[in-house]
Amino acid sequence: MQTFRHALTALALALVLAGCDQPTPAPVPPVPTQVTNPASAAPPAATTGELAKLKGRWLRPDGGYVIEIKDLLPDGKLSAAYFNPRSINVSQAEASKNAGAVKVFIELRDQNYPGATYNLTYDPEHDILAGAYFQPLAGETYQVQFERMKDEGK
Repeated sequence: MQTFRHALTALALALVLAGCDQPTPAPVPPVPTQVTNPASAAPPAATTGELAKLKGRWLRPDGGYVIEIKDLLPDGKLSAAYFNPRSINVSQAEASKNAGAVKVFIELRDQNYPGATYNLTYDPEHDILAGAYFQPLAGETYQVQFERMKDEGK
């Protein structure tokens, strides 16, 4: 039994000594604690100017639904409201420029609107927002368009 212990001790000592000849690994640089999300960076000034064209009230003529884009925030988010005809909660609203096109994404979270979304593209030639509306309760997507509402006093 004592011979067995001596053998284990010798083996452990040999393993420790064998490791002493190994080079010390290079230190690993620290991982940054703050991660920057490039998608949340402010849009370039030219893009901001193009996105500013989205401000206003937009009417979906097939049902009287209205999107009101009040302001473009520096991170690409929109201050927006939605009416049918009463106010429906807008949980998310964003604008972006993708492949030269100005895009609008709006998500609704309210009674009868459990995550309904609009994915729209701005058509400057016709001054409309056109694209897809997903209605999760029906499980269907509809092609829609919104026309800019003209102020009566102008």
